[in-house]
Amino acid sequence: MSARLFADDVLFFQRLLKSEGLYTKELDGIWGPYTEKAANDFEALSDLLRAEIMAFDFRTEKNIRTLALSAQKQARIFMKKVLAAGIKAKIISGSRTYAEQNRLFRQGRYGNPGPVITHARGGRSNHNFGIAWDIGIFTETGGYITEGAAYDKAAEAGMSEALEWGGDWSGFVDKPHYQLQLGITLAMLRAKFENGDSVTMLA
Repeated sequence: MSARLFADDVLFFQRLLKSEGLYTKELDGIWGPYTEKAANDFEALSDLLRAEIMAFDFRTEKNIRTLALSAQKQARIFMKKVLAAGIKAKIISGSRTYAEQNRLFRQGRYGNPGPVITHARGGRSNHNFGIAWDIGIFTETGGYITEGAAYDKAAEAGMSEALEWGGDWSGFVDKPHYQLQLGITLAMLRAKFENGDSVTMLA
């Protein structure tokens, strides 16, 4: 699965792989043998985390696999605690390329259909650097709960010192959102990621 997570944006995936120390060549946006090996190594390490902590539903697994390895670990620990608390949660969004982020930003703007769901353009969301995920909470019959006390309960069950919760933000409150607590600015995070430097050394 991981080897083609971002096949439509190879440069983005190379940056993620390089930040993990798995890809050591030039960031050229070309899917060659070195990118292939790094992607396979990334997938193998993701498999180890799944075996070590817990496996989840297909949608959650797909989105966890898009995250940096440190974020994968924290997302799995988080989900394990939330499910143990009886909350039917799934991870419904993980990493996004800059292009994906821009598509989401255009939703509900410039005459495009749908509600506004993000205030961040590409390169200005923590989802763009492999360290953030969103959850959805569902009813016993599969209905999607978009807001309410269930999201507060999920945070109470799953939060740790390693995480930052969007529900604690004073501006745009985003209760489904979680990200690694790194202690650096968004501009610093973006520069590190685009250079292929580690962005999770503090996680």
